[in-house]
Amino acid sequence: MTSRERILATIGHRQPDRIPIDLGASTVTGISAMAYNKLRKKFGISEPARVFDVVQQLAMVDERILDTFGVDALDLNRLFMEDMEWYPFTLADGSTGEYPGWFRPEKDANGSFFVKDPAARVMSRMAATGNCFDQVLFPWEEGYPGNFENIGEAFQSINWIAHSHTKYVNISDEELRDRTEKLRASTDRALVMSGGVKLLELGFFLRRMDNLLMDLLADHEHLSALLDKLTDLHLAGLEKKIRAVGDLVDVIRFGDDLGMSTGPFMDLETFRELFKPRYKILCDYVKQHSDMKIFFHSCGSIRQYIPDLIEAGFDILNPVQTNSYGMDARELKKEFGSEVTFWGGGVDTTTVLPRATPEEVRRDVLERCEIFSRYGGFIFAPIHNILPEVPPENIIAAYRAVNEFNGDQIQLP
Repeated sequence: MTSRERILATIGHRQPDRIPIDLGASTVTGISAMAYNKLRKKFGISEPARVFDVVQQLAMVDERILDTFGVDALDLNRLFMEDMEWYPFTLADGSTGEYPGWFRPEKDANGSFFVKDPAARVMSRMAATGNCFDQVLFPWEEGYPGNFENIGEAFQSINWIAHSHTKYVNISDEELRDRTEKLRASTDRALVMSGGVKLLELGFFLRRMDNLLMDLLADHEHLSALLDKLTDLHLAGLEKKIRAVGDLVDVIRFGDDLGMSTGPFMDLETFRELFKPRYKILCDYVKQHSDMKIFFHSCGSIRQYIPDLIEAGFDILNPVQTNSYGMDARELKKEFGSEVTFWGGGVDTTTVLPRATPEEVRRDVLERCEIFSRYGGFIFAPIHNILPEVPPENIIAAYRAVNEFNGDQIQLP
């Protein structure tokens, strides 16, 4: 099988010739720039980390690493990287990285970094020793506006939108299509695109998490109106993306963090009232107008939502946070393995990858591959992005192990 055939067979719950592999095909299956700088040195790659996702400080992974690890999927964001101006900066661990020219954080006297919104208010901060920019400004923290006509202005004060990795690339739909056609012709990897779809999280970003959680309990009127507005905006965005490249991209990514490690954010009844119907509208639109498979990212304990997410139309779940309540790997595979594809869950990124020995990493990966891979429906990726403190030996051990399970051997440069 080609990589694209392997990914699509797996999502279709047909047994592929091997477990498909991902590293860096999305902003939730990526690698911290600091961890990447250590890894690239193992490969003899001299070019420093290009931080394309400045909020999470994620690096674009070099093709040489993708080839060595046997990666089967590719982020469409790669199309835009060469268009950007890049400049050097120093990461918290002292290694060198490159920021896109449009991202110019300011530095405080204490060494921390901050970025201001168009109204000159500080909207995000990163500590001098940090590895991500945290949102500190919430446009509707004090209450909902009278109407949502100016929601676009509010979005410009949200770091996840204002700092979007492709926001400042000036490219027409025609050029996007032309470049995507050329990329698809140049690789047999599956192409993955962000759909930009968030409902709960955009509520968090606008209202602040504690306020929005109160709205889930006490203000369904305003929250429902907001979710309707967001759904309409997302439909418009999906229409534009599908018109341009919907027949060229294999997977489109949605995301909403519905759970904590200890349990879900809301009861099932509230989820079914407020979120499931709107997810279904968005999924139905994608399926009616393209053949793209729909990838849904949600951290945390989301076991109670999975049947409804499947009914809404999601084909893929990520990151499969098996260290959360009710998210046991064997139980998830047994209950839902024939209905949804698990893209992730391949190795624990908070305990095993940063702290275990390479042999312990190997054993963890092999066990998870055995659990998840039967009858397809599994794409190997760590549980979320690889963190800064992960040693390169453990990253190599993880990808060597999945290749070992597949019957292949990684040959390092």
